[in-house]
Amino acid sequence: MKTIKALLIEIIFICMSATLSAQDIIPAPLSRIDGKGCFVFNSETELYTNLHGKEKKLLKTYINGIIPLRNGRKAETDNTISLSVNPQDNRWKSEEGYALTVTSENISIEAKSGAGIFYGLQTLMQLSNPAGTLHSIPAVYINDEPRFPYRGLMIDVSRHFFPKSFIMKQIDMLSYYKINRLHLHLTDGGGWRIEIKKYPKLTEETAYRPESDWSKWGSRGNRKYCKKGDPDAYGGYYTQKDIKEIVKYATLHHITVIPEIEMPGHSDEVLAAYPELACKGKHSLNADLCIGNEKTFIFMENVLKEIMDLFPSEYIHVGGDEADKSAWKNCPLCQSRMQEEHLRNVDELQGYMICRIEKFLNAHGRKLLGWDEIMEGKLAPDATVMSWRGVQGGIQAASKGHHAIMTPSPYCYLDYYQDSPCTEPKAIGGYLTLEKAYSYNPIPDDMDSLTSSYIDGVQGNLWTEYVPTPEHAEHMIYPRILAVAENGWSRPSRKSWPDFYNRALAAVSFLQSKGYHPFELKDATGPRPESLKPCIHEALGMPVTYATPYNKYFAVGGNSALTDGKRGDWAFGYGGWQGFTDTGGHLDVTVDMGKSTELHDISAEFLQFFGSRLRLPTNITISISTDGQHFRDIYDKEFNTGNERYYQIMEYGWKGTATGRYIRYQASIDKQPDKWLFTDEIAINKKDGK
Repeated sequence: MKTIKALLIEIIFICMSATLSAQDIIPAPLSRIDGKGCFVFNSETELYTNLHGKEKKLLKTYINGIIPLRNGRKAETDNTISLSVNPQDNRWKSEEGYALTVTSENISIEAKSGAGIFYGLQTLMQLSNPAGTLHSIPAVYINDEPRFPYRGLMIDVSRHFFPKSFIMKQIDMLSYYKINRLHLHLTDGGGWRIEIKKYPKLTEETAYRPESDWSKWGSRGNRKYCKKGDPDAYGGYYTQKDIKEIVKYATLHHITVIPEIEMPGHSDEVLAAYPELACKGKHSLNADLCIGNEKTFIFMENVLKEIMDLFPSEYIHVGGDEADKSAWKNCPLCQSRMQEEHLRNVDELQGYMICRIEKFLNAHGRKLLGWDEIMEGKLAPDATVMSWRGVQGGIQAASKGHHAIMTPSPYCYLDYYQDSPCTEPKAIGGYLTLEKAYSYNPIPDDMDSLTSSYIDGVQGNLWTEYVPTPEHAEHMIYPRILAVAENGWSRPSRKSWPDFYNRALAAVSFLQSKGYHPFELKDATGPRPESLKPCIHEALGMPVTYATPYNKYFAVGGNSALTDGKRGDWAFGYGGWQGFTDTGGHLDVTVDMGKSTELHDISAEFLQFFGSRLRLPTNITISISTDGQHFRDIYDKEFNTGNERYYQIMEYGWKGTATGRYIRYQASIDKQPDKWLFTDEIAINKKDGK
């Protein structure tokens, strides 16, 4: 029998070794008992497994056939790595559970399935500790299994296309950290990214566009596509052969690839190629498929047939998010469909479509998965909900007996900034630090056991409007996907932020050694300094009257938010920023000082994030009054902010001398009713001078 010195050096420890200590396992295992001494590999070390059939073939392929696997009775000799499967072992509820035992004499991994053996090997690799010319593993006993069956990453390959090699490279590292689902967002307005033989125009006419920059191309009025051979063509797509290779490679790493085919919204590219599927046959109306047109269902079913032939996944993701639905209200075919099916509104029309597609998928042995908007109208009977607009969608679905996967944007959106936007590459907006991602618990503390049994897991999402390159994508994915991995695998009692932070630091170095481009965690700026200390001024705690209401989702401290002394952090939704999103880009508030006050400075900060529709004001008016009825302007100025930076925080205010009790602060964004204002504090007579 061939010895495993080659296995040691060429497979496990050359492929995956790192300068990780024995404490650096991610995700944290269920239980661990450290022993004494270590197992040292040498030229006589042997490998044994009782795996057979498909699982043996997968393992053999995984280690590249360098060492032959032999069947037989359990090896009893020392100096052996033993990989043993017993489907009847009741130590674990999950098929992915395993027990790893390392002594100075041998190593054993026991599991119920090949998946458990695979994850035991990943832990063994992470325990690798180089020592001179040989490698050693510290003595340890680990009993482990995942908290959730679904632990995923979504990569949007429509807005920016990433080649097959990039996808496979991520599979290597995702499996190393026990992520077991890869969700590919294959279709959207950015481009159709998968070959469909029955509809060749999808890739011939909409897999490429003449502009790579999303900001320049992304507005609907400028969305033009081109053919591959055009001089400025940008994009690409996966051939069916490519997809088969990706799926095969993922299977080898115990990762299921879930395809997403968007419907009925986000279908600009479909309607550009096949405008007859749009309401009234006009692509320009919006990006929604016409649900009243029977040709739409023929198209969707034919596409899904080819998708199911390529992807063996239990789930087929159908999108279902952010449909505009306005064209349906004036479309004769959609209105006729609503009458025939006794549908009360366009939400129910989308529900009809989702239910019909689910029946089609079920008839082919598959299940429907969609974003939480599929709950609008009527939710398909057996659909699984992917909750992204916060946690409520998943909780609601689970309470009604539907399975749910939690991917709320405040905790799981990897396209958000992870550090100061001043130092980070451009992102869509938001602010998701590693610590905040790690803090997420997919099951709320007050959820009952029956409802929680329908929460299947957690997923991180990388949307790529502002992520154009593989290097940028890896910067956004790592190390935050490691927090997602631990949230999905480890029990809350096994989690510790200080401990995880140290493990993540080591993981970043490991990732860099393997040619990845993670965010440099050790150099993080951290929170905005102004958000860490109080803003001291004379209006602290004074009442504020709102002539324009703040958005309930961005209320922060409610009516007291603008005089609570708290400055905002780097982004809205994180820190002290209060949002005015339903007022036509207008803010109008009045602070009551309680008595006539000599005024010297009045100011407020505003946040701009182009990717999130946040804009700086174009006009500021500050007025004062002694009676709260009659105001006089002391400051009225217009600003040209059209050429300002993509991200910035600006302070606008007045300095001088005046006397008044009531201070009215107005800010507006001219001719931009779809844009938002976010401010953090109305500071009056600041005492700290900042």
